[in-house]
Amino acid sequence: MHAKQTNVHGLDHVGLKNLREIHWNLPMARLVQQAIERHEGVIAKDGPLVVKTGVHTGRSAGDKFIVREPSVDRHIWWDNNKAMSPAHFDTLLNSFRSYAQGRDIFVQDLFGGADPTHRLPVRVIGELAWHSLFAQHLLIEPTIGERQAFDPGFTIIDFPGFQADPAMHGTASGTVIAVSFERKLVLIGGTSYAGEIKKSVFTILNYLLPPKNVMPMHCSVNVGTAKESAIFFGLSGTGKTTLSADPNRTLIGDDEHGWAENGVFNFEGGCYAKMIRLSPEAEPEIFATTKRFGTVLENVVINEETRELDLDDASLAENSRGAYPISYIPNASKTGTTGHPSNIVMLTADAFGVLPPIAKLTPSQAMYHFLSGFTAKVAGTEKGLGKEPQPTFSTCFGAPFMPRHPTEYGNLLRSLIAEHKVDCWLVNTGWTGGAFGTGSRMPIKVTRALLSAALEGTLKTAEMRIDPHFGFEVPVSVPGIDDKILNPRETWEDKTAYDRQAIKLVSMFRDNFKKFEAHVGPDVKAAAPKLAQAAE
Repeated sequence: MHAKQTNVHGLDHVGLKNLREIHWNLPMARLVQQAIERHEGVIAKDGPLVVKTGVHTGRSAGDKFIVREPSVDRHIWWDNNKAMSPAHFDTLLNSFRSYAQGRDIFVQDLFGGADPTHRLPVRVIGELAWHSLFAQHLLIEPTIGERQAFDPGFTIIDFPGFQADPAMHGTASGTVIAVSFERKLVLIGGTSYAGEIKKSVFTILNYLLPPKNVMPMHCSVNVGTAKESAIFFGLSGTGKTTLSADPNRTLIGDDEHGWAENGVFNFEGGCYAKMIRLSPEAEPEIFATTKRFGTVLENVVINEETRELDLDDASLAENSRGAYPISYIPNASKTGTTGHPSNIVMLTADAFGVLPPIAKLTPSQAMYHFLSGFTAKVAGTEKGLGKEPQPTFSTCFGAPFMPRHPTEYGNLLRSLIAEHKVDCWLVNTGWTGGAFGTGSRMPIKVTRALLSAALEGTLKTAEMRIDPHFGFEVPVSVPGIDDKILNPRETWEDKTAYDRQAIKLVSMFRDNFKKFEAHVGPDVKAAAPKLAQAAE
């Protein structure tokens, strides 16, 4: 039995045959119903669908591969991407085809990219109704006319129940994410973490767009009342989603965007927000999505009797997530597009307590910090982390999704910054008054106030000091903010301990950047922090 096919291009092009039932482009309510009937999840008190992803509660970075094909080989940054042979990929694809036989299949035809000139038609084929719903939320739904003539540029086959065989398929484990740019095909198996779907689309766009002079970015974007837009780069846990969901600004998107000739556009049609310890006071717009029908909540703890959510309970995952259409955010853009940005904000959660809450960057410093992609992780956020903060340098604020060499993205960003005269800022949402364990988390009210001053333009005229280690400009005083918090050294009781910590962090930056030195100009190398002696 097959549900009605809704366009002229079937599944023969990927060799899926002898399927039980094909569910083509089901709408949200029907997907929720299917998920419940198939026991994939439960409905919480206020309507969201709550699911568990099992052993994988985050991405499986060590299980992701790019197929080493002749046409793409020289364009891939192989130092950062694991290779799979075409022969192994062919064997894997045949195994996927065998696995699919006799199963129910869910298909969604969607777009990656809100700009019609640069969007990518993506077909997502899978065995779980809730994964199909996730894809529908996170990507962009075509119109009825577009769907009838839909011709997939790339196809993602997503089978969480499939287990790869390392000996047969050339994988590292039973889990696999394999991207073939020649075959225009992604195979995902052995993981129920739905984020692999959206990040596969991001990886594809990160490969396809730079040759078109379009900058793909792991960032959120919002727009002020004067139509000036801001880009927020940041790794997980730095506040990218939280800070871009500003009731006074229109949200373009919270995670992935492109910067093209006409401005910035969202790659996605939804949001994928962290739910753990979500605060109705600090993040009211995101919190409200946990009470909406259709929101998908991954690994959020629920009381089986009352169906009440406990967003503070991390027993299933520290990385609990919510996926919802961007229309669930009240002030979200309906078009997903905006003009060229006025400001770029690079977010970091410095658990070493060294970086100031905000700093202004020169274009050379902006490229240095973009290529560095620094944040710090602390105990509790990931398995195996000890008591000391762990530095994380993820180049371009998204290394796992970058098929090309980082300097390709860095040079493209730098030229766009120069062309459009964009102001660049580094914002520390991490620790103040000491490192993690001694100091405290930067108050979100301080971060929001400083961001507002930067985005509204008032920080441009503020008195600035030069940071003795990092060389960037730091405001001396901002109305409504305690001057002391603007100078990290002054917030530490033990000034000598701060100096030691600062020199330690500078060394980490310099050591990490050595791999880029041969690829950047002297001005970017000169933007590196200095191993200064203890500040006066």
